[in-house]
Amino acid sequence: MTTNTTDVTAYVLRHADDCLVLAQRLGEWSSRAHELEEDIALTNIALDLLGQARHLYSLAGVREGMGRVEDDFAFFRSEREFSNVLLVEQPNGDFAFTMARQLFFDAYQLPFWQDLASSSDPDLAGIAAKAAKETAYHLRHSSTWVRRLGDGTQESHTRMQFAVDSLWRFTAELTTGDDLDRRLAADGIGIDPGALAPRWTSTVHNVLHEATLTVPDDPFQRTGGRAGRHSEHLGFLLAELQIVPRSHPGLTW
Repeated sequence: MTTNTTDVTAYVLRHADDCLVLAQRLGEWSSRAHELEEDIALTNIALDLLGQARHLYSLAGVREGMGRVEDDFAFFRSEREFSNVLLVEQPNGDFAFTMARQLFFDAYQLPFWQDLASSSDPDLAGIAAKAAKETAYHLRHSSTWVRRLGDGTQESHTRMQFAVDSLWRFTAELTTGDDLDRRLAADGIGIDPGALAPRWTSTVHNVLHEATLTVPDDPFQRTGGRAGRHSEHLGFLLAELQIVPRSHPGLTW
C-alpha cells in the first residue's frame, strides 16, 4: 500500500491540533495557578505542547506542498477545519478539572508518541521520540496531582471525582480510530489508537484507584472532533487564539 501525501498531512494535522488546543487551554492558567511552582509547571507543559504542535504543523506544510506554514494552520483555519479530539477543548474549570483532563490526555499521548517513534516515516519518528520524553513528565505531573487531590481532603476528593465523572464522556475518542488511522497504521507510518486502549485503561484505572476515586460507568461517549464536529467551546478558544493575526494579516513580528 502506498500512502498519499493528503493522508499524511491530515494525520499530522490532527495531532498538531490536539497539542495546540491543549497548549492554549493550559496557557490560560498562566499567572492564575494557586502557587508559583504550579504556575511555572503548567506554563512549561503548555510550551512543550506548543513546540510539538509547531514541529507537526511545519511537517504538514512540507508534506502538503502548497506553501502553507505553521501560522497558516494555527491561525487561518476555521473551527470545522480543526480535527483535535473533544477532550482538549473542554474548559479548564477548577484545578481538579484541569488535572483530570490532563491525566486522560497524557495517558493516551505517552504510548502514542512511544509507538510513533518507530514510524517508518523518519520525520514523524524524530518528532515522536522527543515528544515522548516531554510527555512522560506531563503524565507524572498530572497523575501526582490526581492522586493528591483524590486522596486529600473531603473537599478535594469531591471536586476530583466530579471532574473525572464530567470528563469521562470525552475519553473514548482518544482510542477510537478511523479509516485514516487504519490506512497509515497498515503502512507502518501511523498508530491505530485502538492499540493504545489497554495501556490507557491500565494507567488511568491505576491512578484513580490510588487516588481513592471511582472509575465512572458512563455509556454516553462524545466523539466527532476528528471529523471537525466540535463542542461549543472550540469556537471561543479559536477566536481568542486567532484574533491578532486575523486582524492584522501579514504582520511581521
